[in-house]
Amino acid sequence: MSKRNKVIYWIATIWLALGMLSTGIAQLLKAKNGQGGLDMIKHLGYPAYLLSLLGIWKVLGVIAVVIPKFPLLKEWAYAGFFFVMSGAIFSHIASGDPINQIFPALLLLALNFISWYFRPLNRKIVLTNSKPDK
Repeated sequence: MSKRNKVIYWIATIWLALGMLSTGIAQLLKAKNGQGGLDMIKHLGYPAYLLSLLGIWKVLGVIAVVIPKFPLLKEWAYAGFFFVMSGAIFSHIASGDPINQIFPALLLLALNFISWYFRPLNRKIVLTNSKPDK
């Protein structure tokens, strides 16, 4: 992996981790205002208990993405981040929210893709071309 790709990976991964961790903690605390808060989740039409579930998943996803090894777990975490952020984008669009409320989810979705795409080989699932036993 080139130095350029490592730098891109780590910048995207650190920003992704910080974004997911901060929103996850805010959701666990059920913050009244701000990103991922109680008012927003109700505005989008979801029940308040969803905040706890999203918060737990985000914090666990961050741990999975930043720890070494466990490539399958990382794939699941990246997929989970994709589903959560694309769901947030869709929910904001369906609610008629302006772009400034959609942008944080768009940014985290982009960081998720960049981090996933540029991850080092030791953080990827490597499929071997082995022949099955007869």
